[in-house]
Amino acid sequence: MALVFGVEKKTVPTYMKYVMGGTSGMLATCIVQPLDLLKTRMQISGTLGTREYKSSYEVLSKIFKNEGMLSLYNGLSAGLVKQATYSTARMGVFQMELDWYRKNYESDPSLVAAMTMGIVAGAFGAFFGNPAEVALVRMMADNRLMPEDRRNYKNVGDAFARIVKDEGVLALWRGCLPTVGRAMVVNMIQLSSYSMIKNQFREFLNEGVPLHLSAATISSLLTSLASMPLDMAKTRIQQMRVIDGKPEYSGTIDVLKKVLKNEGAFAMWKGFTPYLIRMGPHTVFSFVFLEQMNKAYTKHVLEDSASDSTTS
Repeated sequence: MALVFGVEKKTVPTYMKYVMGGTSGMLATCIVQPLDLLKTRMQISGTLGTREYKSSYEVLSKIFKNEGMLSLYNGLSAGLVKQATYSTARMGVFQMELDWYRKNYESDPSLVAAMTMGIVAGAFGAFFGNPAEVALVRMMADNRLMPEDRRNYKNVGDAFARIVKDEGVLALWRGCLPTVGRAMVVNMIQLSSYSMIKNQFREFLNEGVPLHLSAATISSLLTSLASMPLDMAKTRIQQMRVIDGKPEYSGTIDVLKKVLKNEGAFAMWKGFTPYLIRMGPHTVFSFVFLEQMNKAYTKHVLEDSASDSTTS
């Protein structure tokens, strides 16, 4: 996505690229939010002492039965704020890196350079998006708890205010290290694999949604396999409670060790199916929305109907 985002340097102003990048992520989140909730519920299954769900289908059926269909969108406000911060920051930092590279080297970045810039941009985006990520995880997990244990955040603003009041400002960055680590892995693999696969598939598919969907699906599989354990650790740290002044986990390694010991190695990939299904469509939808906004801005604001956006 970041590679696509940086190509309109002669037409679309930099600030509009930030705006469109964040907006495209927010629109995609509106579509895939239920899958994100399923993934989160699967990842924290077992933290209450029992294995709550055997499959994503069981999660879905229990949500419909006990909470209602609209609960699939629990935490949507936090998800939108996350995209408004994470996606915008990631795209913005990558654009700055891209402009710097082109100015100093007078060429587009190589694959290795693009991977490196993606890692750095992902780290910055994850840091700025972490508060919304904490609120999102907690809001999506709340209904699985007993009524007396629920946090009952009204919205993402209420979540921020209560977290700061009850736990301190730094609690908004709980799980920041695994979040940043995951973002670095995701960006490194996703940017490079998506670009390479897309170029290979151009021999068989014309430029368009089928090509983007095919490349994004394979890229998402590789990215999901590599980043899932870190995502699971991040999720558990962000929703953990502090009991008698002692947090449930001391860090990412502690989470992974306890999961391996108590739940087995395959628990590292709990929620893999909705995670994979979410990542592919989110990448594709973000790309499509971004492309259409680019075209609309070029046509109606820059009044250049002949301009065609580049997609690689």
